[in-house]
Amino acid sequence: MENQEECVEKVYPMPRIGDVAPDFEAVTTKGKMKMSEFAKDKWIVMFSHPADFTPVCTTEMSGFAIRKPEFDAMNTELLGLSIDSIHSHLGWVQNVRKNTGVYFDFPIIADIDMNVSKLYGMLQPNESETAAVRAVFFIDPEKKIRLIMYYPLNVGRNMDEILRSLEALQMSDKHKVAMPLDWKRGDKVIVPAPSTLDALNERLDDDTLEKTTWYLAKKSI
Repeated sequence: MENQEECVEKVYPMPRIGDVAPDFEAVTTKGKMKMSEFAKDKWIVMFSHPADFTPVCTTEMSGFAIRKPEFDAMNTELLGLSIDSIHSHLGWVQNVRKNTGVYFDFPIIADIDMNVSKLYGMLQPNESETAAVRAVFFIDPEKKIRLIMYYPLNVGRNMDEILRSLEALQMSDKHKVAMPLDWKRGDKVIVPAPSTLDALNERLDDDTLEKTTWYLAKKSI
């Protein structure tokens, strides 16, 4: 009798904000990698695309490549993925470079066995069982997942929002503040609300802040 455990597909929990990024080993266009050892002391923006040699994915990967210097300036490594072979990845990289001059100079995981896609919840059956959705994971230098974005197969991502979100996370960590709606570089940030009466009274007397009310106050950084 066949072992029932062998017939049951492993179920992977969806990674959540605050989780340590699940570890894995993979082959990429830049060689072999292990997530727990990749990009030490740096942020990682890990993103999946449905397939090589496809129109929307080509615009997205080109967008990451063109704006890679901005990620570099924020101490961030890019890490792509799709459920394609390493030879497909290399052929696509060269095809885009030949036809547009844009070079995907960052590692792209060849997830042909779908192990990483399953581990990170990139395979969503109601969208596709064989192509990864357009997921984006923001991972800090401690390898903790800080922000997750999911897009369907037919809608491209917004690179400005990805960069804005990354900068917001980094600025929030550095200055211990929160970011208001539509925050972008140069805008005022929200300072933590007071949690004691003494702090409340100090807040009311503080003329350096832009105060909407006692619990909503902003400052420049």
